[in-house]
Amino acid sequence: MRKKMPKRPPVAPPRTVPQKPLRKVQVEPDYLSHEEVDRFFRAVSSVRDRAIFRLAYHAGLRASEVGKIELRDYSPRSDRIYIHRLKGSASGEHGMMREEARALRAWLKVRGCGPGSIFLSRLRRPISRFDLHYLMQKYGLAADIPERLRHFHIWKHTCCTHLFERGFGAEQVQDWVGHRNIQNTMKYGRITNPRRDQMVALLRETWK
Repeated sequence: MRKKMPKRPPVAPPRTVPQKPLRKVQVEPDYLSHEEVDRFFRAVSSVRDRAIFRLAYHAGLRASEVGKIELRDYSPRSDRIYIHRLKGSASGEHGMMREEARALRAWLKVRGCGPGSIFLSRLRRPISRFDLHYLMQKYGLAADIPERLRHFHIWKHTCCTHLFERGFGAEQVQDWVGHRNIQNTMKYGRITNPRRDQMVALLRETWK
């Protein structure tokens, strides 16, 4: 009588090791140096365009926010202008710097005091982000700005970075540019930090 062979146990499927989610690599935002900003403004020949880019730099504007600024938003007595922020950012008054206010007053002398958008296109409509992209490319090329930096949003990056360079804290910079989430502001603080420079100066000769 033939013996029955025992059945082989079923082969267990290979164990799958759960994959750890890949960490997102944090890329530091690009920005213009002070020397590049100076070169850019030397290349701007239009009175209107100089006012646009001064506001964009000092207030950290998006391209789509420029055309929304109307004459009634501007207070010449206090050199303040109300910024209508988009994409969930906090709108509010912006106190203009000397060069910024000077550029805006020069443009308003040309534009006139009619109501509506401060910055108009040749068709007398609020200037569009496509027009601003063209102007950024035009003046960026004339100023020998690297091609990757010739986009309008570079002004928001530059504004935040330069404020950190001047020693302002994250909450102050956040309020200045209207960020709702302070994490959006902190990424600029990782680029440059005067407090870090102060620590280096204090520790260089003592920490051995």
